[in-house]
Amino acid sequence: MLNPSEFRQQFDEHGFVVVERLLDLEEDLQPLVEDYEALLDRLAEEWYIAGKIPSAFRDLPFGQRLAAVISQSDEDLYRHFDISMPHGPIDEHTPIHLSEPVFNFLRNRRLLDQVEMLIGPEIYCNPIQHVRIKPPEAIVVNNPHQSNLVKTTTWHQDQGVARVEADATEMLTVWIAVTDATIENGCLCVVPGSHQTGLTTHCPVGDHGGLLSIPNKLIEENVVPLPMPAGSVLFMHRLTKHTSLTNKSDSIRWSFDLRYQPVGQPTGRDEFPGFVARSRRQPESALTDFGAWQALWADARRYLAEHGRPNRTNRWSEDNPVCA
Repeated sequence: MLNPSEFRQQFDEHGFVVVERLLDLEEDLQPLVEDYEALLDRLAEEWYIAGKIPSAFRDLPFGQRLAAVISQSDEDLYRHFDISMPHGPIDEHTPIHLSEPVFNFLRNRRLLDQVEMLIGPEIYCNPIQHVRIKPPEAIVVNNPHQSNLVKTTTWHQDQGVARVEADATEMLTVWIAVTDATIENGCLCVVPGSHQTGLTTHCPVGDHGGLLSIPNKLIEENVVPLPMPAGSVLFMHRLTKHTSLTNKSDSIRWSFDLRYQPVGQPTGRDEFPGFVARSRRQPESALTDFGAWQALWADARRYLAEHGRPNRTNRWSEDNPVCA
């Protein structure tokens, strides 16, 4: 593992650092695996009983079972798995997965120790966060019911999906490989050093214009794939250009895509709740109550269902000549 000085130097120079096998598969990741296995089991049984799928696929391992449910269902399974709410309309029944293993993972000591090296000891968990369980592309490419977030990720910078008020926020992307991320199953690709050239024009795509993409003509040629073994973590600058490859394998690629920032800075998504994950100055301000975290999201969903979302999710217009 890189020492703190090397870690910082590589991040500043390239805009990203990969720490291989930072997390312990049993201690750090297995609680999440069991949590999502239980969630899939519940959904598969409910949908089978309701006649939404022809089988509950009980005998299949997690990845194959998930793929089978997706291929046979008109439901958007991803929405039930994600740890944030969607870009589109929100009502009181909008699903979001708020489990104790997920909350504990957001506060994982090994993750926060590395985050602290880059943004300091006052760490806020930004609510722009997702789980990405990416099935084989052949299953979802022509499936209109599945979220674009489980398909190939387009080129973008993470700062581009936040609002203008968060442009100065020292937002850090933390991308965790729960399974091996390979070139075959759709690992990330980055443009090293692209964080030094500022924010690039993004074009709205997808339902409700919620997805954003940098046109290929604005992407440099020095693209580097980042295969990572399970338990590895990518720490990435908010302006680093990145994408993911297509999952051409017959298995899932599973990751968590988290954001952290210094306490007190704008999140770029103020209608969603974040929380203090660590504070050396005021340790008592760190949220440790799982129920309180759940309540924050429940209150936000209730408010948005009643009042609607702010009409300012992104700064980009499809009328930009670059998007033609």
